[in-house]
Amino acid sequence: MHERKAAGRSGLLRSKMFWVGILYFAEGLPLGIFYDVFPVHFRQQGVELWKIGFMSLLGLAWTLKFLWAPAIDHYRHHRRWMFGVDLLMAAVMVVFAVHGEFGPWVWFAIGLFTLLSATNDIAIDGYTIEMLNKREMGLANGLRIGFYRVGMLAAGFILILSDFIGWSGTYLSAAGLLILLGGIILLRAPREMPIPRRDGMGLAAELRNLANHPAAFGTVIMFLLGTLWLIDRVTHWSREVDGFWWYALGTGALLTSISAIRGRGSAAEESAAAPGRGPMFGTLLEMLQRPYILPVILFILIFKLGDAAMGFMIKPFWVDAGFSASQIGLVSVNLGLVLSIAGGIAGGWITDRIGIFNGLWVLGLFQAVSNLGYAWAAWTLPLGEVNSGGELALAHQAIMYTASGLESFTGGLGTAAFLAFLMAIVDKRASATEYALLSSIFALSRSVAGWAGGFGAESMGYAPYFLLTFFLSFPAYLLLPWVARMLSYAESRKEWHQE
Repeated sequence: MHERKAAGRSGLLRSKMFWVGILYFAEGLPLGIFYDVFPVHFRQQGVELWKIGFMSLLGLAWTLKFLWAPAIDHYRHHRRWMFGVDLLMAAVMVVFAVHGEFGPWVWFAIGLFTLLSATNDIAIDGYTIEMLNKREMGLANGLRIGFYRVGMLAAGFILILSDFIGWSGTYLSAAGLLILLGGIILLRAPREMPIPRRDGMGLAAELRNLANHPAAFGTVIMFLLGTLWLIDRVTHWSREVDGFWWYALGTGALLTSISAIRGRGSAAEESAAAPGRGPMFGTLLEMLQRPYILPVILFILIFKLGDAAMGFMIKPFWVDAGFSASQIGLVSVNLGLVLSIAGGIAGGWITDRIGIFNGLWVLGLFQAVSNLGYAWAAWTLPLGEVNSGGELALAHQAIMYTASGLESFTGGLGTAAFLAFLMAIVDKRASATEYALLSSIFALSRSVAGWAGGFGAESMGYAPYFLLTFFLSFPAYLLLPWVARMLSYAESRKEWHQE
């Protein structure tokens, strides 16, 4: 009896899917603490709203994590990174438990917490990609979607504790959960697979070498300007300097011109090593040299364009259609969360059965068609009508709830296949960096689409705009031939490395 139980436990600990669930629960929990626990605590202390809103700037760490992902790829030992940052995040929670009053120290503490959480994300993503084979990525990403959101929900349960044990006890509970995850559970995860490192050079040598390759140097300049733009979208500090972006672009063009002049020298050309080997920008440059990468990047930008363009307008549509906050929370948020988790798991299972490429276009179709549900609801429901509970209102509720359920479930379907695709095309020797870069590209498109959605819905009206988002889902299908070639190329490259 005891032997069977021990065998069952050891079998569970060897299960990759078990660890996917644990890992992404651990990844979702800190984000939930940041978005759910901190704002409520500080508002209860009477902190001004603008200060609470300022905390969103500290969330830039999750957007910019690709900047230090190369360090994790270089030093590897992902479990040690997870262990260290989880313990440090727990220490930050202890500091909040001891010094609960809001003060200047809070900004540093939350900034450190988000930096550690983003580092944890990098290590978890890199570890997971290396652990999985291509046939497991669909189901793994379905579980990932579910347990990540369960981790965020766990932060909500931690928040509930504040009414019973106070804020000190709440933060100590969060610290205990982080220690349990990082110090006890995650260290028991299977050891990292032996992945050979890329041949490379030091950072100083990389920067000197880049100066002799104008095309690579210009690419890095554009990359850094794009990163600066991402920061400025949140901080808006460029508004304080007239013509800031003209100065920034001019400086970038000047530096690239100097690099071009320098690179023309015969001595420089002879001494320059091939770009793409350095520790900081090498991964970016190597990725851009791969065949089919530019159409694939465009595909990543627009595959979920229709879904993202509609996403930020759904809640305002519910409000304008006369639904109460409790109805929105119960159906669109809570039930929608359950359905998106179910869709993610189902999408992962389907993707593993039919393959990543087939999963992308088949589940992408379901994802697109669900937008028609909201277009139908917008054409059917009279806006501004308060829900009175009558027969007509019940019919309107049924229409809206159906559209919401379809959108949540099919969104999970498409996301599982899409994330499996991102995992499948990265090089396992630099999995953390490449995945961080690709996921940042996806996040960028989602942000821009959400921003543009407000203008579209206001100028066109909900129904025509939701119909437009259906058609926005299909330009990505024109790029599927290059997607198929990239998947084949990634698979052949892995076989070559294994040999």
